[in-house]
Amino acid sequence: MAPLKSLEREYPLIDSIFQNFCASHGIFTVEDFLIHDLYLLAALAEQNNNSGKLKQGITQVFSIIDNQCRPWLNGLELLNDVEQNKHVLSTGCERIDAFLQGGLREGHLTELVGPSSSGKTQVCLQAASNVARKYSGRVMYFVSGNSFSSKRIVEFVRQMSDPANNQANSTLQQVMKCIICHSIFDIFRLLDVLHQLKHSLRSQMDCQVRMLIIDSISSLVSPVLGGSGAHGHALMATAGFLLKELAHENNLAVVVTNHMVAGEGGVSKPALGESWKNIPHVRLLLSQDHVTNISSMSILKHPYLVCFFACMAVWLSLKCLLISE
Repeated sequence: MAPLKSLEREYPLIDSIFQNFCASHGIFTVEDFLIHDLYLLAALAEQNNNSGKLKQGITQVFSIIDNQCRPWLNGLELLNDVEQNKHVLSTGCERIDAFLQGGLREGHLTELVGPSSSGKTQVCLQAASNVARKYSGRVMYFVSGNSFSSKRIVEFVRQMSDPANNQANSTLQQVMKCIICHSIFDIFRLLDVLHQLKHSLRSQMDCQVRMLIIDSISSLVSPVLGGSGAHGHALMATAGFLLKELAHENNLAVVVTNHMVAGEGGVSKPALGESWKNIPHVRLLLSQDHVTNISSMSILKHPYLVCFFACMAVWLSLKCLLISE
Protein backbone atom coordinates (compact mmCIF):
# COMPACT_ATOMS: atom_id res chain seq x y z
CA MET A 1 0.00 0.00 0.00
CA ALA A 2 1.11 3.56 -0.71
CA PRO A 3 2.48 6.12 1.76
CA LEU A 4 -0.20 8.75 2.37
CA LYS A 5 2.09 11.53 1.11
CA SER A 6 2.33 9.89 -2.33
CA LEU A 7 -1.48 10.11 -2.69
CA GLU A 8 -1.77 13.86 -2.08
CA ARG A 9 -1.38 14.92 -5.72
CA GLU A 10 -4.12 12.59 -6.98
CA TYR A 11 -6.42 12.89 -3.94
CA PRO A 12 -6.62 16.50 -2.62
CA LEU A 13 -8.45 15.40 0.56
CA ILE A 14 -5.28 13.63 1.68
CA ASP A 15 -3.49 16.93 2.25
CA SER A 16 -0.87 17.93 4.83
CA ILE A 17 -3.54 18.53 7.50
CA PHE A 18 -4.92 15.02 7.05
CA GLN A 19 -1.41 13.51 6.92
CA ASN A 20 -0.37 15.30 10.12
CA PHE A 21 -3.51 14.09 11.88
CA CYS A 22 -2.81 10.52 10.81
CA ALA A 23 0.89 10.74 11.69
CA SER A 24 0.01 11.88 15.21
CA HIS A 25 -1.74 8.52 15.63
CA GLY A 26 0.97 6.38 14.02
CA ILE A 27 -0.61 6.14 10.56
CA PHE A 28 1.74 6.75 7.64
CA THR A 29 0.52 4.39 4.89
CA VAL A 30 -2.75 3.09 3.53
CA GLU A 31 -1.89 -0.26 5.08
CA ASP A 32 -1.68 1.36 8.53
CA PHE A 33 -5.43 1.97 8.29
CA LEU A 34 -6.01 -1.76 8.05
CA ILE A 35 -4.25 -2.42 11.37
CA HIS A 36 -5.59 0.63 13.22
CA ASP A 37 -8.70 0.94 15.41
CA LEU A 38 -10.83 2.85 12.91
CA TYR A 39 -13.68 3.54 15.34
CA LEU A 40 -11.17 5.24 17.64
CA LEU A 41 -9.72 7.16 14.70
CA ALA A 42 -13.16 8.44 13.70
CA ALA A 43 -13.82 9.49 17.31
CA LEU A 44 -10.53 11.38 17.41
CA ALA A 45 -11.40 13.11 14.15
CA GLU A 46 -14.68 14.29 15.72
CA GLN A 47 -12.68 16.14 18.37
CA ASN A 48 -10.65 18.03 15.77
CA ASN A 49 -11.53 21.48 14.41
CA ASN A 50 -11.34 20.04 10.89
CA SER A 51 -13.49 17.02 11.75
CA GLY A 52 -15.61 17.16 8.60
CA LYS A 53 -12.64 17.25 6.25
CA LEU A 54 -10.78 14.61 8.23
CA LYS A 55 -13.72 12.19 8.05
CA GLN A 56 -13.94 12.80 4.30
CA GLY A 57 -10.24 11.93 4.10
CA ILE A 58 -10.83 8.69 6.01
CA THR A 59 -13.62 7.83 3.58
CA GLN A 60 -11.29 8.61 0.67
CA VAL A 61 -8.64 6.19 1.99
CA PHE A 62 -11.24 3.43 2.23
CA SER A 63 -12.29 4.17 -1.34
CA ILE A 64 -8.67 3.76 -2.45
CA ILE A 65 -8.49 0.41 -0.66
CA ASP A 66 -11.70 -0.76 -2.33
CA ASN A 67 -10.47 0.26 -5.78
CA GLN A 68 -7.20 -1.62 -5.29
CA CYS A 69 -8.91 -4.85 -4.28
CA ARG A 70 -8.46 -7.53 -6.93
CA PRO A 71 -11.45 -9.58 -8.15
CA TRP A 72 -11.74 -13.05 -6.69
CA LEU A 73 -10.36 -15.82 -8.89
CA ASN A 74 -11.21 -19.50 -8.77
CA GLY A 75 -8.63 -22.26 -8.74
CA LEU A 76 -8.83 -22.89 -12.48
CA GLU A 77 -8.22 -19.23 -13.28
CA LEU A 78 -5.22 -19.16 -10.95
CA LEU A 79 -3.84 -22.35 -12.52
CA ASN A 80 -4.21 -20.94 -16.02
CA ASP A 81 -2.42 -17.76 -14.95
CA VAL A 82 0.51 -19.78 -13.58
CA GLU A 83 0.77 -22.00 -16.67
CA GLN A 84 0.43 -19.21 -19.23
CA ASN A 85 2.12 -16.22 -17.58
CA LYS A 86 4.45 -17.37 -14.79
CA HIS A 87 7.61 -18.72 -16.40
CA VAL A 88 10.84 -19.97 -14.84
CA LEU A 89 13.93 -17.88 -15.56
CA SER A 90 17.33 -19.51 -15.70
CA THR A 91 19.94 -18.05 -13.34
CA GLY A 92 22.78 -18.85 -15.71
CA CYS A 93 24.22 -21.41 -13.30
CA GLU A 94 23.33 -24.99 -14.26
CA ARG A 95 23.60 -26.33 -10.72
CA ILE A 96 21.32 -23.68 -9.23
CA ASP A 97 18.79 -24.18 -12.03
CA ALA A 98 18.83 -27.96 -11.50
CA PHE A 99 18.44 -27.51 -7.75
CA LEU A 100 15.46 -25.16 -8.18
CA GLN A 101 13.94 -27.22 -11.01
CA GLY A 102 14.54 -24.59 -13.65
CA GLY A 103 15.55 -21.42 -11.84
CA LEU A 104 13.75 -18.38 -10.43
CA ARG A 105 9.98 -18.23 -10.93
CA GLU A 106 8.11 -15.22 -12.21
CA GLY A 107 5.37 -14.14 -9.85
CA HIS A 108 7.47 -15.11 -6.83
CA LEU A 109 9.40 -13.08 -4.30
CA THR A 110 12.63 -15.04 -3.70
CA GLU A 111 14.88 -14.24 -0.76
CA LEU A 112 18.59 -15.10 -0.71
CA VAL A 113 19.75 -15.14 2.90
CA GLY A 114 23.22 -15.77 4.20
CA PRO A 115 26.27 -14.27 5.93
CA SER A 116 28.65 -11.86 4.25
CA SER A 117 30.67 -13.41 1.40
CA SER A 118 28.28 -16.35 1.03
CA GLY A 119 27.54 -15.60 -2.64
CA LYS A 120 24.24 -13.69 -2.45
CA THR A 121 25.39 -10.81 -4.63
CA GLN A 122 27.05 -13.16 -7.08
CA VAL A 123 23.79 -15.06 -7.62
CA CYS A 124 22.02 -11.73 -8.19
CA LEU A 125 24.62 -10.50 -10.69
CA GLN A 126 24.67 -13.78 -12.60
CA ALA A 127 20.87 -14.01 -12.73
CA ALA A 128 20.63 -10.40 -13.93
CA SER A 129 23.24 -11.08 -16.63
CA ASN A 130 21.49 -14.21 -17.86
CA VAL A 131 17.97 -12.75 -17.91
CA ALA A 132 19.18 -9.73 -19.88
CA ARG A 133 21.15 -11.95 -22.29
CA LYS A 134 18.92 -14.99 -22.75
CA TYR A 135 15.46 -13.45 -22.52
CA SER A 136 16.31 -9.92 -23.71
CA GLY A 137 14.45 -8.81 -20.60
CA ARG A 138 14.99 -5.66 -18.63
CA VAL A 139 16.30 -6.10 -15.07
CA MET A 140 15.69 -3.47 -12.40
CA TYR A 141 18.62 -3.71 -9.99
CA PHE A 142 18.30 -1.74 -6.72
CA VAL A 143 21.40 -1.54 -4.51
CA SER A 144 21.72 -0.15 -1.00
CA GLY A 145 25.53 -0.11 -1.04
CA ASN A 146 28.31 -0.73 -3.51
CA SER A 147 27.37 -4.31 -4.36
CA PHE A 148 26.68 -3.78 -8.06
CA SER A 149 29.69 -4.62 -10.21
CA SER A 150 29.52 -3.86 -13.94
CA LYS A 151 32.86 -5.66 -14.39
CA ARG A 152 31.37 -8.83 -12.88
CA ILE A 153 28.43 -8.55 -15.28
CA VAL A 154 30.90 -8.41 -18.17
CA GLU A 155 32.66 -11.54 -16.85
CA PHE A 156 29.39 -13.47 -16.57
CA VAL A 157 28.26 -12.48 -20.07
CA ARG A 158 31.58 -13.51 -21.57
CA GLN A 159 31.48 -16.84 -19.71
CA MET A 160 28.01 -17.55 -21.11
CA SER A 161 28.77 -16.40 -24.68
CA ASP A 162 30.26 -18.43 -27.50
CA PRO A 163 33.85 -17.17 -28.08
CA ALA A 164 33.39 -17.78 -31.82
CA ASN A 165 30.36 -15.51 -31.93
CA ASN A 166 31.23 -12.33 -33.82
CA GLN A 167 28.29 -10.57 -32.17
CA ALA A 168 29.75 -10.91 -28.64
CA ASN A 169 30.37 -7.18 -28.23
CA SER A 170 26.90 -6.20 -29.37
CA THR A 171 25.43 -8.82 -27.03
CA LEU A 172 27.38 -7.36 -24.13
CA GLN A 173 26.20 -3.85 -24.96
CA GLN A 174 22.60 -5.04 -25.13
CA VAL A 175 22.90 -6.79 -21.77
CA MET A 176 24.36 -3.71 -20.11
CA LYS A 177 21.56 -1.54 -21.52
CA CYS A 178 18.91 -3.92 -20.18
CA ILE A 179 20.17 -3.80 -16.57
CA ILE A 180 18.91 -0.61 -14.92
CA CYS A 181 20.72 0.10 -11.64
CA HIS A 182 19.41 2.43 -8.90
CA SER A 183 21.09 3.31 -5.60
CA ILE A 184 18.60 3.38 -2.71
CA PHE A 185 19.58 4.14 0.87
CA ASP A 186 16.40 4.02 2.97
CA ILE A 187 13.01 2.32 3.10
CA PHE A 188 11.13 5.52 2.22
CA ARG A 189 13.03 5.98 -1.03
CA LEU A 190 12.49 2.29 -1.80
CA LEU A 191 8.72 2.63 -1.39
CA ASP A 192 8.68 5.71 -3.63
CA VAL A 193 10.66 3.94 -6.36
CA LEU A 194 8.51 0.80 -6.15
CA HIS A 195 5.35 2.86 -6.57
CA GLN A 196 6.89 4.63 -9.57
CA LEU A 197 7.81 1.24 -11.02
CA LYS A 198 4.28 -0.03 -10.42
CA HIS A 199 2.83 2.80 -12.50
CA SER A 200 5.44 2.58 -15.27
CA LEU A 201 4.96 -1.19 -15.67
CA ARG A 202 1.38 -0.58 -16.73
CA SER A 203 2.64 0.93 -19.99
CA GLN A 204 5.64 -1.22 -20.94
CA MET A 205 6.31 -0.39 -24.56
CA ASP A 206 9.74 -1.82 -25.48
CA CYS A 207 11.94 -4.21 -23.51
CA GLN A 208 9.75 -5.99 -20.97
CA VAL A 209 10.86 -5.97 -17.34
CA ARG A 210 11.39 -9.59 -16.29
CA MET A 211 13.28 -9.31 -13.01
CA LEU A 212 13.60 -6.98 -10.01
CA ILE A 213 16.56 -7.34 -7.63
CA ILE A 214 17.11 -5.58 -4.28
CA ASP A 215 20.55 -6.05 -2.72
CA SER A 216 19.96 -5.81 0.16
CA ILE A 217 16.46 -5.48 1.59
CA SER A 218 17.66 -5.95 5.17
CA SER A 219 19.99 -2.93 5.11
CA LEU A 220 17.02 -0.76 4.10
CA VAL A 221 14.51 -2.16 6.57
CA SER A 222 16.63 -2.82 9.69
CA PRO A 223 17.12 0.88 10.60
CA VAL A 224 13.36 1.40 11.05
CA LEU A 225 12.73 -1.73 13.13
CA GLY A 226 14.27 -0.46 16.36
CA GLY A 227 12.15 0.38 19.37
CA SER A 228 8.79 -0.98 20.46
CA GLY A 229 6.62 0.88 17.94
CA ALA A 230 4.76 -0.80 15.09
CA HIS A 231 5.70 1.82 12.51
CA GLY A 232 8.87 0.06 11.33
CA HIS A 233 7.15 -3.30 11.00
CA ALA A 234 4.29 -1.66 9.09
CA LEU A 235 6.81 -0.16 6.64
CA MET A 236 8.49 -3.55 6.24
CA ALA A 237 5.17 -5.27 5.59
CA THR A 238 4.22 -2.55 3.10
CA ALA A 239 7.46 -3.07 1.15
CA GLY A 240 7.06 -6.85 1.23
CA PHE A 241 3.49 -6.93 0.02
CA LEU A 242 4.22 -4.32 -2.65
CA LEU A 243 7.05 -6.51 -3.96
CA LYS A 244 4.72 -9.51 -4.06
CA GLU A 245 2.07 -7.47 -5.86
CA LEU A 246 4.62 -6.31 -8.44
CA ALA A 247 5.76 -9.91 -8.93
CA HIS A 248 2.27 -11.33 -9.37
CA GLU A 249 0.60 -8.59 -11.39
CA ASN A 250 3.53 -8.05 -13.79
CA ASN A 251 4.94 -11.60 -13.94
CA LEU A 252 8.27 -10.53 -12.47
CA ALA A 253 10.88 -12.65 -10.75
CA VAL A 254 11.66 -10.56 -7.66
CA VAL A 255 14.87 -11.35 -5.76
CA VAL A 256 15.98 -9.77 -2.48
CA THR A 257 19.00 -10.45 -0.28
CA ASN A 258 19.03 -10.61 3.51
CA HIS A 259 21.93 -10.90 5.94
CA MET A 260 22.33 -12.99 9.08
CA VAL A 261 22.26 -11.84 12.72
CA ALA A 262 23.10 -13.53 16.00
CA GLY A 263 20.22 -15.47 17.54
CA GLU A 264 19.75 -17.38 20.78
CA GLY A 265 22.83 -19.21 21.93
CA GLY A 266 24.93 -17.39 19.34
CA VAL A 267 23.33 -19.31 16.46
CA SER A 268 22.98 -17.16 13.33
CA LYS A 269 19.52 -16.51 11.91
CA PRO A 270 18.09 -14.40 9.06
CA ALA A 271 17.63 -10.72 9.86
CA LEU A 272 14.25 -8.90 9.90
CA GLY A 273 12.65 -11.36 12.33
CA GLU A 274 9.52 -13.48 12.43
CA SER A 275 7.28 -10.86 10.80
CA TRP A 276 9.32 -10.92 7.61
CA LYS A 277 9.98 -14.63 7.17
CA ASN A 278 6.42 -15.39 6.03
CA ILE A 279 6.45 -12.71 3.31
CA PRO A 280 8.79 -14.22 0.65
CA HIS A 281 7.43 -17.11 -1.41
CA VAL A 282 10.90 -18.69 -1.54
CA ARG A 283 13.75 -18.54 0.99
CA LEU A 284 17.17 -19.86 0.03
CA LEU A 285 20.05 -20.10 2.50
CA LEU A 286 23.57 -19.57 1.16
CA SER A 287 26.82 -20.32 2.94
CA GLN A 288 30.46 -20.55 1.93
CA ASP A 289 33.41 -22.73 2.86
CA HIS A 290 36.20 -20.17 3.08
CA VAL A 291 38.85 -22.88 2.70
CA THR A 292 37.62 -24.18 -0.66
CA ASN A 293 35.85 -20.91 -1.61
CA ILE A 294 32.79 -22.93 -2.66
CA SER A 295 29.28 -21.69 -1.84
CA SER A 296 26.36 -23.93 -0.93
CA MET A 297 22.60 -23.47 -1.08
CA SER A 298 19.71 -25.03 0.83
CA ILE A 299 15.96 -24.49 0.77
CA LEU A 300 14.29 -22.90 3.79
CA LYS A 301 10.93 -22.39 2.06
CA HIS A 302 9.52 -23.11 -1.39
CA PRO A 303 5.85 -23.53 -2.44
CA TYR A 304 6.61 -26.00 -5.25
CA LEU A 305 9.56 -27.96 -3.93
CA VAL A 306 8.23 -30.11 -1.10
CA CYS A 307 9.72 -29.82 2.37
CA PHE A 308 11.56 -33.12 1.83
CA PHE A 309 14.37 -31.10 0.28
CA ALA A 310 14.70 -28.80 3.25
CA CYS A 311 14.23 -31.53 5.85
CA MET A 312 16.98 -33.60 4.26
CA ALA A 313 19.21 -30.49 4.29
CA VAL A 314 20.06 -30.94 0.65
CA TRP A 315 23.15 -28.88 -0.18
CA LEU A 316 24.38 -27.89 -3.56
CA SER A 317 27.95 -26.94 -4.41
CA LEU A 318 27.92 -23.80 -6.48
CA LYS A 319 31.26 -24.02 -8.23
CA CYS A 320 30.12 -21.38 -10.68
CA LEU A 321 30.37 -18.76 -7.93
CA LEU A 322 34.07 -18.53 -7.26
CA ILE A 323 34.32 -14.86 -6.36
CA SER A 324 32.97 -13.77 -2.97
CA GLU A 325 30.78 -10.75 -2.37
